[in-house]
Amino acid sequence: MDWNEITVKVPAPRVDEAAAIANMTVPYGIYIEDYTNLEKDAEEIAHIDLIDDELRQKDRSSAVIHIYISSDDNATEAISYLKERLTAANIEYKVGKTVVDDEDWNENWKKYFKAFEVGEKLAVCPSWESYDNTSNRRVISLDPGAAFGTGAHATTYLCLSILEEIVTEKTRLLDIGTGSGILAIAACLLGAESAFGVDIDALAVETAEKNAMRNSVEKKTSFKVGDLAENVNGKYDVICANIVADVVMRLFENVGDYLTEDGYLCVSGIIDIRAEEVEKSAEEHGFKIIKAPTREEWHAYLLKRI
Repeated sequence: MDWNEITVKVPAPRVDEAAAIANMTVPYGIYIEDYTNLEKDAEEIAHIDLIDDELRQKDRSSAVIHIYISSDDNATEAISYLKERLTAANIEYKVGKTVVDDEDWNENWKKYFKAFEVGEKLAVCPSWESYDNTSNRRVISLDPGAAFGTGAHATTYLCLSILEEIVTEKTRLLDIGTGSGILAIAACLLGAESAFGVDIDALAVETAEKNAMRNSVEKKTSFKVGDLAENVNGKYDVICANIVADVVMRLFENVGDYLTEDGYLCVSGIIDIRAEEVEKSAEEHGFKIIKAPTREEWHAYLLKRI
């Protein structure tokens, strides 16, 4: 299958705002080329200090957001939306579009996905690489496929860090907008009893199922196609939603119906300029903030019902 690759070049200081807008154009995710903190990221995420000269010469003043839309979908509509929202946000941009096939697409994003550690217990490693597990972490072997969700992005990293602290052997987890299935899989590797993921995109569900098998947690996980809590039944001890601010606030309206009395709601994907709005919405819908970690320009919230 061919893909439309949309690239959005923006000033590096505005990339997080632009990424939040770009995320609204696809249900599964994006990836970002940003070399602003190349040396720091290489050390903290990939644990390397030898960086190729070609990378060192990359433009540090701008960042490029990559969005992939299947040839069956309307790339023109996505581009129009991007231009409208970026202009309204007063973000300088340059949009491009090319067509790539599956093989080229795979090579494009794989070079940006390297093994990295999360918190004290987890590590994420692409399926085509190896990880030297000297600290005895739970290693998530991941092939994001077209669903993306590598975990390297700050929003997913924050969710994984929260799950480390709250998942127990009795946890039943619901992951709304599961993408590659990384949060559901992480929960099971941390000892959860079960994890159920739902995503609006069938390709994401297929990818999540394959990743569950890759990590030998397929008997503890299940995935279905659905919008938000559509096709969800029962009660869950932990509900995760790593999406965007607008969708998170819409979720607040009925997510409590699926949460156990003492259950946790973990939401992420909140850019700093929307944080206050999300906090107010959470309170209005009967949730209190237990924890509010941040990473770069992104916020996550661990919530409980009041």
